[in-house]
Amino acid sequence: MAASLPLLLGLWWSLRTELPSVRQLVQQVQDHLGPVLVSQSPAVLAVLSILAGTAEEVLFRGVVQVGLGRVLPDGLALTGASVLFGLAHFLTPAYALLAAVAGLYLGTVFLLQGNLLVPIVTHSLYDFVALTYLVRRYRAAVKPE
Repeated sequence: MAASLPLLLGLWWSLRTELPSVRQLVQQVQDHLGPVLVSQSPAVLAVLSILAGTAEEVLFRGVVQVGLGRVLPDGLALTGASVLFGLAHFLTPAYALLAAVAGLYLGTVFLLQGNLLVPIVTHSLYDFVALTYLVRRYRAAVKPE
């Protein structure tokens, strides 16, 4: 769970930065996902987070990074998997870059731990916090006066 802290710090930064590309990304995510998730219970958000975290980590770390690691040095396998992770999240260039950085972090955690469960839990916990915050933020934005 502690491994989620750097990702959560990145989320905190993303929500507070004045960089136009990141502010636009945050607004776009809120506008698109907020209406879909606002009526969901915390239990549903938890299940979505666990499913997304598990599926993405199995694919990008367990399949892609391990597969690339069979033919490339670990650093290149990590970089390749992270670039693909970023491209898979290409909502905007800023999101792709932030996701690639998160992928580098998650892939490094995987390399250091030698266990796929650690990045799965890290990713799932991050997603749950991010989705829960997104729902709160969306509710506050559309709250009738």
